[in-house]
Amino acid sequence: MRPCLEKLEAETLSPFAVLSSQSKGRKRYETPCSIRTDMQRDRDRLLHSKAFRRLKHKTQVFIAPEGDHYRTRLTHTLEVAQISRTVARALRLNEDLTEAIALGHDLGHTAFGHAGEAALNEIHPGGFRHNHQSLRVVDIIEDLNLTWEVRDGILNHTGDKLPQTLEGQIVRICDRIAYLNHDIDDAIRAGILESSQLPADCVALLGDSTSARINHCVRALITNSRDQESVSFDDKMLEAIERLREFMFENVYIGSRPKEEEVKARYVITMLYKHFTANPHALPTNDSVDSSPQRICDYIAGMTDRYAISLFKGLYLPTPWQG
Repeated sequence: MRPCLEKLEAETLSPFAVLSSQSKGRKRYETPCSIRTDMQRDRDRLLHSKAFRRLKHKTQVFIAPEGDHYRTRLTHTLEVAQISRTVARALRLNEDLTEAIALGHDLGHTAFGHAGEAALNEIHPGGFRHNHQSLRVVDIIEDLNLTWEVRDGILNHTGDKLPQTLEGQIVRICDRIAYLNHDIDDAIRAGILESSQLPADCVALLGDSTSARINHCVRALITNSRDQESVSFDDKMLEAIERLREFMFENVYIGSRPKEEEVKARYVITMLYKHFTANPHALPTNDSVDSSPQRICDYIAGMTDRYAISLFKGLYLPTPWQG
């Protein structure tokens, strides 16, 4: 089965695609699966990981939202994977590699989203970046022994360095397509924005609904990247998306009413870090193989919103006496 799939890839994928049979390999050699390609195997490992399951209770934008229809880090990841696969298929690139990178790209996110990340970055020696932590999750904490291409895409889905595969570049761009558009949708649902407030020039170019904007972005990305050695938007699309991103920072990501809760979220993360620094014996024994500061960071970064809140309450809020 696997040789047939690898042969099909070689016959049908673009010359710019990563072929599963030509992967740079894993840190530790493994006997190939008789059914799945290496990229399919990586996708499945990520999907079945504990870190992936915890994403369902981690913040995307709104901290511990009560409504059932707000995005979480898990639904964000699934939307990134869906958009990325659409682009990869249209460009005849490796869909399985693309999906694996998308499923793993945010595994290192803390509770409370970027607020938690900022808190750990301030207090943890050497700082904290969720993309580096995502790689740490798959390499060390869960030891998934993924292929080099998937690991490269996870690490470089954000930051200054581009992924070295076109599949990784797809995920890097589709991550932004996904979060900008679903964050607009969530902000409108929360009453923070009205659709009429969106920049008129962006609406004119991209559309006036979530589906229309995603569709336009995907089509533009495919058109500009077909048979090219890199994946990118043209300058006009880049300008519109950056304008929309600036608008979201001004009106949603910074200073909106729900974002005021981030001060509390950062306090929770900071106090938990201080608690485990003073009480390293309270850490689970198997969450990391490294020194205490890194073990503390790993433990807190792996927490869901509700677990962090519950733990904070148990440590710092009085329990009513029931005599």
